Amino acid sequence: METKDVFALLTCVLLIASGGIYGIKFLRKGNFLLGLEWLIVAFSGSNLLIFLLTQSQISYGISFFCDAFSRGFGIPIVTVLGLMAVTHNYKPSKLKDAAIFAITFASTLVMIKSDFMAKPLPYFYVVMWFAYSAYLAYFIARLARAGERLHALGVTVAAISGLIVACIYDFYPIPGDDTKAIFLSIALVTWSYMMIQLYYAFFALERAKACAR
Repeated sequence: METKDVFALLTCVLLIASGGIYGIKFLRKGNFLLGLEWLIVAFSGSNLLIFLLTQSQISYGISFFCDAFSRGFGIPIVTVLGLMAVTHNYKPSKLKDAAIFAITFASTLVMIKSDFMAKPLPYFYVVMWFAYSAYLAYFIARLARAGERLHALGVTVAAISGLIVACIYDFYPIPGDDTKAIFLSIALVTWSYMMIQLYYAFFALERAKACAR
């Protein structure tokens, strides 16, 4: 096993830990949208790790579905709605949370199974990530106005790096990275950082809003 493959495995563990720990933290704080999405990312990482170690096609299929969900709907829609709890006081009921996940899961299934989506799917992912990045720009501005400039900078790094990963995912393979181990490591570290940074930025903004009242 090459060094880059070992690093890819380690970044899988990092993704699992980040999504699991901070997903549970969000759930305990009452934000089920962000908590469950973070746990879905961790679950995807767990199955990816199993696939890399055992070549299990079942684990690959689960990871593939979860990855498609998060890229198409989980991050661009569910995460934005979850962050809107602090930017717009959007706090849906648990029933609405369940409906949001049910609709986005069903949409993901249609998206990956429909022949008409095969060609435009990579472009769809990028468009959705640009929409998510646009909201993050607003979120960053809110952090800056609240005096949380360090968190604003941290989310800016997460937004830019995440957008770069989204753009090169299907379009710009890294030279010499035939197994995608290098790209995988970069992507998983980026997503891990994003989940951790958004957790702390979310509650920093929440505290700043409370102090301003």
